[in-house]
Amino acid sequence: MPVRGIRGATTAEANTAEAITEATQEILVELTRLNDLDQDEICFAYFTTTHDLTAEFPAYAARRLGWLEVPLLCGHDMDVPLPNPRAVPMCIRILLLYNTAKPQSAMRFAYLRGAKAIKADLDSLKGTAIP
Repeated sequence: MPVRGIRGATTAEANTAEAITEATQEILVELTRLNDLDQDEICFAYFTTTHDLTAEFPAYAARRLGWLEVPLLCGHDMDVPLPNPRAVPMCIRILLLYNTAKPQSAMRFAYLRGAKAIKADLDSLKGTAIP
């Protein structure tokens, strides 16, 4: 069965454990809903945060949602200087690898809160790839 990638991002309201957990759970619930995910088919979840989020591991939010068997990893994003449309402050990003027979084009990504700016930047690049 193929492995597909699912991306998402959101922002936390503050550098607190509560704010990071709340934002992370919100994006995980949305990605689960959009893609009708079955936890048993999730291969791996990789979370990154910007350097201004240090109060909690986003993976802890996944564990609190019951993702007990999913391998999880956290890291920090590159510290790209602002202003840059892809350098969103207080940002939590996620990459899920998922076993599914669906094509990659069927995977639904989600960008919530302040991370909607990332989605707008990605949308502006459609059709600009160099052949």
